[in-house]
Amino acid sequence: MAACAGMLRLGRLCAGGTGALGARAALCRGWQEAGLLGVRLISSGEDRTATLPIGGLSYVQGYTKFRLINKTVGRCLDAAAQKFPDREALIVVHENVRLTFAQLKEEVSVNPAYQAMELEFALKKVGCKALAFPKQFKTQQYYNILKHICPEVEKAHPGFLRSQRLPDLTTVISVDTPMPGTMLLDDIVAAGSKEQHMAELRHAQLFLSCHDPVNIQFTSGTTGSPKGATLSHYNIVNNANIIGERLKLHLKTPEESRVVLPTPLYHCLGSVGGTMVSMMHGVTLILSSPVFDGKMALEAVSKERGSFLYGTPTMFVDMLNQPDFSSYDISTMRGGVIAGSPAPPEVVRAIIHKLNAKELVVAYGTTENSPVTFMSFPEDTEEQKSQSVGRIMPHTEAQIVNMELGTMAELNTPGELWIRGYCVMLGYWGEPQKTEEVIGQDKWYRTGDIATMDEQGFCKIVGRSKDMIIRGGENIYPTELEDFLHTHPKVQEVQVVGVKDDRMGEEVCACIQLKSGEETTPEEIKAFCKGQISHFKIPRYIVFVNNYPLTISGKVQKFKLREQMERHLNL
Repeated sequence: MAACAGMLRLGRLCAGGTGALGARAALCRGWQEAGLLGVRLISSGEDRTATLPIGGLSYVQGYTKFRLINKTVGRCLDAAAQKFPDREALIVVHENVRLTFAQLKEEVSVNPAYQAMELEFALKKVGCKALAFPKQFKTQQYYNILKHICPEVEKAHPGFLRSQRLPDLTTVISVDTPMPGTMLLDDIVAAGSKEQHMAELRHAQLFLSCHDPVNIQFTSGTTGSPKGATLSHYNIVNNANIIGERLKLHLKTPEESRVVLPTPLYHCLGSVGGTMVSMMHGVTLILSSPVFDGKMALEAVSKERGSFLYGTPTMFVDMLNQPDFSSYDISTMRGGVIAGSPAPPEVVRAIIHKLNAKELVVAYGTTENSPVTFMSFPEDTEEQKSQSVGRIMPHTEAQIVNMELGTMAELNTPGELWIRGYCVMLGYWGEPQKTEEVIGQDKWYRTGDIATMDEQGFCKIVGRSKDMIIRGGENIYPTELEDFLHTHPKVQEVQVVGVKDDRMGEEVCACIQLKSGEETTPEEIKAFCKGQISHFKIPRYIVFVNNYPLTISGKVQKFKLREQMERHLNL
């Protein structure tokens, strides 16, 4: 149970302080001044949220004719426990834990607002006061890691740590084993159940605002050091509610809405798209493993009768390629969410057919946007799902900007995607200059993603502006090449990067993982490309790899991959 409590982010979300940034709704009001400007609505059955761009320009605003929710996370959990007290809320397969919504609320209510961070960078960045961890996970000895950056812990009185390198850290919590200088999580939970502490908690909740910061969510660090995106209750409560609405979870029976979540809970896809969505809509959340494991995810679908499955493209590829895939009972599967990085069309189609996920949706967003801003409808066609990230979410604006001209791009023309609305973060924690670099005075958030928008409002992510390859003056988007190379029958995974070249500036390098037992050559891959894609897009370099450099949340770090390839190729 201790490890389960450590995984539940809800504890600190519900009992958080009154807000350290002092920021309120001012950061989010600007977008409300923009009207619909004649945006036409698409009829979409029970879901009213599909809207069209107008005037031939890449601008769209989501449906706004319903109110956003002005509640804290804690109040939302209270409401769920009252509405669905006896419904299964949480199943942790590997710990044999099962909790109803009423039981989950009880567990959360006695769990204080402590936040676990693993890295010294993160601890220093946010001024973290408390750190919780198990003694060991796999080969990671967490207490020893802490001692390396905080040797004072061994002689500290529990709860009164004084550290030179980590001056804000005062409390170290062990979730399983007594260790010098630490408090035990079970003791803290027991103390939290005392009436005095419960009264203090209820009193503190009276002064919480839905616009207070509740979560410092670190970005993935795919292009450099991670930044602490500061999200409010208002951000994540409403994003989770709208995600669930688009998935039509509110229309499903409990048996039809059992979500298997193999993604990390410290990532927005897990914490908001999974945990918060389940709480907002009273659906059962099934945690299949302590870290991603494709086999255990399929076992959870089979044994727990899972109907929705979450994952990144890489995770789904792993699950689909399990040697014993056909042995799992996936008869209860209905749909899922694929997000976190661009989803190759072949992978989307395979999920729909092999996993029986007819209601699969593709979601796009960023940590800074709480996270989802574009998403498919479950009833969209297979082609629409495989060729786009869906349409704009309610109460959200999007525009695509021609960065050379500084004007709004025409439809079907690539440019940088900008987002405005309730979902935009309060800012990067302790980094006002970096915040100003991405959020203008007009409250538009600049995503750094290159995208196009069609006449129906479907958005396609072409790539990251920082990842774009410029070869002899030609712009090449890696995502386009990755999608094409995924159609090769021997290719399991592919990542495309630009590497330096004295003559062309950059050349295209494709880093390919082959399917198990397959063999091929660079010449064969290049021959596959000829006549299918433009000649200047054909990779000059083909490198076969066994793995990619990943962030802790499983995203490919292309800047590191680029460095690796330049060393490998002696460039």
